[in-house]
Amino acid sequence: MPTPATDDAVHRLPRFVPKNLFYGWVVVGVAVIAVMMTAGSRATPGALLVDMERSTGWSTSTLSIAASISLVMYGAGGPLAAFVISRIGLRATTVTSLLLAAVSFVFSARTTSLWSFYLWFGFGAGLASGLIASVLGATVANRWFVDRRGLVTGIFGASTSAGLLVFFPFFTALAANSGWRRSLEIGAVLLVITAIPTAWLMRDAPADVGLAPYGGTPEPTRPPDRGLFRRAARRPEFWLLATTFMVCGVTSNGLVGQHFIAHATEHGFAEVTAANWLAVMGLFNFVGTLVSGWLTDRYDPRRLLFAYYSFRGVSLFFLPVIHDNVSIGVFAILFGLDYIATVPPTIMLCAEAFGRHNAGTVYGWVFAAHQIGAAVSAWGAAVIREAAGDYTWAFSAGGGIAIAAGMLATMIRRPSPSTPVFAS
Repeated sequence: MPTPATDDAVHRLPRFVPKNLFYGWVVVGVAVIAVMMTAGSRATPGALLVDMERSTGWSTSTLSIAASISLVMYGAGGPLAAFVISRIGLRATTVTSLLLAAVSFVFSARTTSLWSFYLWFGFGAGLASGLIASVLGATVANRWFVDRRGLVTGIFGASTSAGLLVFFPFFTALAANSGWRRSLEIGAVLLVITAIPTAWLMRDAPADVGLAPYGGTPEPTRPPDRGLFRRAARRPEFWLLATTFMVCGVTSNGLVGQHFIAHATEHGFAEVTAANWLAVMGLFNFVGTLVSGWLTDRYDPRRLLFAYYSFRGVSLFFLPVIHDNVSIGVFAILFGLDYIATVPPTIMLCAEAFGRHNAGTVYGWVFAAHQIGAAVSAWGAAVIREAAGDYTWAFSAGGGIAIAAGMLATMIRRPSPSTPVFAS
């Protein structure tokens, strides 16, 4: 249970917060809104792809380069976020990232050349968004909670799904009616609005308001260990986590997230209809990730990862033969339940293997591998489509490596109670 705040700490809290409410839940709520907006901005490449191709004349593979750059920078935001948070704090990092993403959206909307679009949308918006989404949830969960950590990481994973659910059809409809440029401008406004409650309500750690972590004892905010990457890189657990999570990026954000709509339109579905099915996927991902967080608090995360990756691989083998509303609906529901359910057990394994105070930083590096996989997949699937005429080989390859990732997950070693966490 949380330790009560001191009188001075209560004075520093917003007055509307009940004294018997653990303030970490307020931090979770604010951070969830930021993550939802980040997920919404990350949905824009897939949502705007068809209109951008139609209005600019740029090819799918050319536009996919911008999406790939964005995904790589989104992943690079993980290690950078851990460094920036240790220097200026969690709240300042989150607010700055939201505002930088908004500026990048505005300039992206006004670009008339590919190189400037790559610069502002690929590098700018991708990096700014990555500073928030990559380690924010892991850092909040591990700083503010000892009990319910799996549930909290599940909530953050579900908020990503909620952002996809809300903003993918929103941006797709905007692009269809007002064009992709107006969609990006409206996205910039929403990012600025999100920064306001974040600046007001976010706190860096429980000690800032006189509290202990939920279910823990009072403790100072402990920075990541020195030389952490060098030590982590010597451990096979790190490389197994990075490899399996890279496959997660290949098969989710890179393959399905970027190319599901284009694939569906080739199979006779209308663009908005395909976006709605992707939103359904996001809805069930919301449910699946919450359940995954609950399961992670109770069961071996390695077994969960084996089940998630194997199920994802099998479902991808069936996607190329989908041609009607019933089958695409079944796929959206089943794949949605598994879309990013891998996040809670991956974060839990990072915390177990490398220490709770190191979890955000290590997960940032693992997340970078996720985004490298997503970027390669986003570009590679477009190349395969143009070479082969459809996405069959791309989805089949994704299915095969997902099943292999499930097998690799079972090889991750968990520390025993008698073994010091992250012993050199």
